[in-house]
Amino acid sequence: MEIVGVGSQILEVARVRHLLERHADAFLARVFTADERAACGDRVHAAEHYAAVWAAKEATLRSLGLSWHRGISWADVAVQANGTGPPRLQVSGGVGAAAATLRVTGWHVTTAHCRSFATATVIATRG
Repeated sequence: MEIVGVGSQILEVARVRHLLERHADAFLARVFTADERAACGDRVHAAEHYAAVWAAKEATLRSLGLSWHRGISWADVAVQANGTGPPRLQVSGGVGAAAATLRVTGWHVTTAHCRSFATATVIATRG
């Protein structure tokens, strides 16, 4: 297995909480997939979980050497957490095309959060 790239991101939970309070519907629809909203929205500390998922999306782009620009959507990175193991990524659209160009065949993802911060690290691999 060969490492293609590593990305990490840390977010302030207060920023996510503020966006949820001020722009809940628009923010959630723009940044999170329906499955992500279902997984995070019913949690007691939903802002922390949303922040961790958002951090994973950002870390995924960094692992590919990408930044948010035209042709890339937040929904291009879907973070799937089953509660019994590490999160899994599914990429599509512009992010999927970039991953295919780099011949990425696997993702290693970890997220963590506390009341103040959420963090994620993503390692893109091939082979």
